[in-house]
Amino acid sequence: MFVIRQSKPEDAPTLQKLARMVYFINLPPEERLILEKIQHSQRCFSKLVEPAGAAKPDPRRRKRHGSGLSHMQEDSDLFMFTIIDTDAHSGGPTLGTSQVRAKMGGPGNPNWAFKISEKTFRSEQLGWGTTHKVGQLYADETSPTEIGGLILAPSHRGHRGRPGRFLSFVRFHFMGLYRSVFSNRIIAEMAPPVTPEGDNLFWDAFGRKFIPVKYAEADRFCQHNRAFISELLPKDEIYLSLLPLEVQNQIGAVSPETVPARRLLESLGFSYRGIVDPFDTGPHLEADTDKVSLVNQTRRLTLGKPASPERCTTPVMLSTMNDDAEFRALECWAEVEGEQVRVPRQVMELLMASPGAAVGMTPMQAWMRSEEVRSGERSPEQPDADAVRANGASRRQTKGKGKAKGRSKGVRS
Repeated sequence: MFVIRQSKPEDAPTLQKLARMVYFINLPPEERLILEKIQHSQRCFSKLVEPAGAAKPDPRRRKRHGSGLSHMQEDSDLFMFTIIDTDAHSGGPTLGTSQVRAKMGGPGNPNWAFKISEKTFRSEQLGWGTTHKVGQLYADETSPTEIGGLILAPSHRGHRGRPGRFLSFVRFHFMGLYRSVFSNRIIAEMAPPVTPEGDNLFWDAFGRKFIPVKYAEADRFCQHNRAFISELLPKDEIYLSLLPLEVQNQIGAVSPETVPARRLLESLGFSYRGIVDPFDTGPHLEADTDKVSLVNQTRRLTLGKPASPERCTTPVMLSTMNDDAEFRALECWAEVEGEQVRVPRQVMELLMASPGAAVGMTPMQAWMRSEEVRSGERSPEQPDADAVRANGASRRQTKGKGKAKGRSKGVRS
């Protein structure tokens, strides 16, 4: 059975190995930077359980933590999640991660993008005209929420328990629980096609003419500073029809590995609105936060007494967060009655929760496969009792690109 918790420092070495498999910046393949992001995430989780009225740090005296993250990244709340397999003999190895940033940029600190539009020219004398795609640097200061940084170990891609979907959905579940922390609009920057060497055709044809470095190096610059984007890239309209046809065909396209992630987000209500990444033209998908069902259907309930598996007939995502900011979530079958939810004892042990605890709940019926409904097959599965005793009862489970301007790459969503 899969459990998701907040990322912890001991996850960093494994996440570094995973980051080397897929190129994206919001999970850079450097253990030090990953560790700094995890530490920042832990501080953000802790803020959610601070008592009302607790003293807030003076932003004028803000102390930087670490040395690799930009001010923008430190100033924006980031929540990183890690998925573990409770059935593994090692006590739950790290299988993947995902993240959500509460607000990207803001007034005076824009999230840079490229806005794509069309211009039509027509000659009345000739009786015909042409239409051209035009791109222009765009400064988004609306502080959208950004999802990204999703990567799953190759051994579990296509797994019947759908851990990749769980990693994606837990972010919306979390938004629903802490809605006031997040913006009214969500963006997901999708990974574009890249060459086997890690280069990008659009960057080589356009961006590199103004910023004479390789694609990967320009992306790394964004991890520390983003002022160079508006300083070096032109702000004028760029007629994209002047670029080679093979480059034009990649504008707004995603890599083959990212197609499933894009389809999943589109099924949640995300859509492409003509905004792309200014470096590689990977499309930005957007959605209104309150229109995403996984957000607006999430609610807080009370955990009841243990229930027998036979009584648990509703598929749900459940989560808890204790006073120490220890977040845990899983997909299971439950008995939901009014403001109370009951689950088997083994599930309670995996959640590290007792009757009377506050839990977050998102219904998952809409995401059940039709064959599961017809056959009564249970996926997510009920936990195995032996695995629970070995991995849950001890209660000691510890263990893209998302750039300074808001780039979230790889299988970015």
